[in-house]
Amino acid sequence: MAKCVAIIPARGGSKRIPRKNIKAFNGKPLIAYSIETALDSGLFEKIIVSTDDKEISAVAKEYGAEVPFERPKSLSGDFTGTAEVVEHALAWMETKGEYYDYVCIIYATAPLLQSEYLIEGYHVLTNSSAVYAFSAASMPFPIQRTFSVTKEGRCAMFFPEHYKTRSQDLEKSYQDAGQFYWIKRSAKSQEIMFGKDSIPVILPRYMVQDIDTDEDWENAELMYQLLQKRGTGNENSFSCR
Repeated sequence: MAKCVAIIPARGGSKRIPRKNIKAFNGKPLIAYSIETALDSGLFEKIIVSTDDKEISAVAKEYGAEVPFERPKSLSGDFTGTAEVVEHALAWMETKGEYYDYVCIIYATAPLLQSEYLIEGYHVLTNSSAVYAFSAASMPFPIQRTFSVTKEGRCAMFFPEHYKTRSQDLEKSYQDAGQFYWIKRSAKSQEIMFGKDSIPVILPRYMVQDIDTDEDWENAELMYQLLQKRGTGNENSFSCR
């Protein structure tokens, strides 16, 4: 059977929201939600948190993840990419004789994520020739009607040819939801994540919220509370082990 591992990157040096990964979100550390959703999915042999921070490490272990190594400081800076962090984690595990067919990167800042979408991502990837599957959401407005603001404070449309096009006649567009990314390790691709080798797993927009500012944080908490009132939960599970 296929072997799957989840890797949750969680460095300690977040700037815009200090200590973001373990800040209390509706009563629990933010990272706890990603760990619990991964556990609830039943998909993973292991759930690994890659961190350089001892407090984050302790919280991750408390909620059921493993922290088998300390991430090097050289991979904990503001400009370190997720790919580098994941490759380090996989390389470390391979030195211990641990090899996985599928890896799922789950961000620590995804409290709205539900296990059913992790499961859907796994299914669509294993039943296709794609290399990646990742969370996405539709844009709330047509990108063809967007504009920038010039240095003079005036407007400049990105696609002026669509100024008079009806919104219902414009092609629908999507964005990265920033929650999870599945990778099929037996396949290779030279494409970017948003290319022909990827399958998007479309989430409802009300389940997607970046958490980079205090306003984002408040919006995410309100969205979470509303989902709880609706009774939206993680009731599905499936094992790829």
